[in-house]
Amino acid sequence: MKRMLKDRDMLEEYDFSKGIQGKYAKRYAQGTNVVVIEPDVTKFFPDHDSVNQALRSLTEIIKKQKKIA
Repeated sequence: MKRMLKDRDMLEEYDFSKGIQGKYAKRYAQGTNVVVIEPDVTKFFPDHDSVNQALRSLTEIIKKQKKIA
């Protein structure tokens, strides 16, 4: 029987016996960039596509401003 590590925050009813270790490890190793958006902002940007589109637009504005300066 495997030795189980006890974690004070882990409840006994959690069952990871059918879990796959390292399932997302390769994707995670490629890099992650998690950003938490405040609730008032999510009203305007409800998903990652809308956030990316807004940031790309802002990037273009910044590029134009730098050319002027």
